[in-house]
Amino acid sequence: MNQENHKKGKGKFNAEEAVSRLYPFIVRVFDVYEVQNSGEALYFFGTPRTDAENVTGELWEPLQQFGFGCTLKYELGEYVLLVFPEKKAKEKTWLNFVLFIATFFTTMICGAWMSGVNLEKEPLQLFRGLSFTLAIMAVLGSHEMAHYAMARYHGMKASLPYFIPFPTFIGTMGAVIRYKGPVPSRKALFDVGIAGPLVGLFMSVAVTIIGLNLEMPAVKPLPDSMMFDLGLPPLFVFIQKLVGATGDNLHPVAFAGWVGMFVTLLNLLPAGQLDGGHILRAMLGKKAEKISFLMPRVLFLIGIYVIYWLKEDGVIWIFWALLLWVFAAAGHPSPLHDKVELDKKRILLGIITFILGFLCFTLIPFKPIS
Repeated sequence: MNQENHKKGKGKFNAEEAVSRLYPFIVRVFDVYEVQNSGEALYFFGTPRTDAENVTGELWEPLQQFGFGCTLKYELGEYVLLVFPEKKAKEKTWLNFVLFIATFFTTMICGAWMSGVNLEKEPLQLFRGLSFTLAIMAVLGSHEMAHYAMARYHGMKASLPYFIPFPTFIGTMGAVIRYKGPVPSRKALFDVGIAGPLVGLFMSVAVTIIGLNLEMPAVKPLPDSMMFDLGLPPLFVFIQKLVGATGDNLHPVAFAGWVGMFVTLLNLLPAGQLDGGHILRAMLGKKAEKISFLMPRVLFLIGIYVIYWLKEDGVIWIFWALLLWVFAAAGHPSPLHDKVELDKKRILLGIITFILGFLCFTLIPFKPIS
């Protein structure tokens, strides 16, 4: 230990204790010949025992257990492993709660409108939108909570879901969670990426079955309200036939199931930072960049086909093509353990999940009724 840099009691951590705890893990992958302490971090000088890019991946989990992070640098002809205590930022869960409550009411307003309630004349009838609220928030919330639970299982730092209230025809722009820090492995990347779509789709199917068994009351459209004709994906049609549902009008709960399937489709597009992009990156490694590059172009061609050949509204696909063009161009960050490939079971599960996502696809998701 470099005694000049070590001033006991003035550092932000006990350096001697940290070295004694971390050293056995570090020397497994890094041959150390000198240790220095700056008071805020430890500097291990040495030579990697494995590929340099794998060192941080091997050390991430054991160092996390003690509240440390690390970075490997190559400076002035030698390798330096920088080990530092990670700051634990206190999560502001009040914001998650406020957004949840706001989204609860915005979706209930939309659900009431779907039930034909004129809220200007009958504001106390707002509760009639409750069934839609519970259904749509169960679909969106289960998706994000599955991401959250799997991220925490793999030791990753993630926030609780942030619901996004927004004046759309469903009252929300969905929900998101924030990841902090690196992804430890392709296995973790796959598990976190696939958990959301699978759980969200399962909830969508359950909500659809419930909604199709509910009788849709006669609803008189509100003045100046815009009506949409929904394009039903193969999975939704299959469920309709399974439960013997008939009729063109969907109960708001069944509509929430439709929304869940559409959201699953968009999330499973294999590009950029979408769930599908994470899953494909974990399955194929850096080869996934080619598909991520092509996906926006495929969506753009689909939009052109719908607009010019089918004479329908394909703007949604043009919009998503342009959006993915931007996000896919930034590339996908590599997990720490990038060379360890997935097992066959996960590869099979990934293929099945993409097939399920395709069953949620429809060329014309919705169009206004004139």
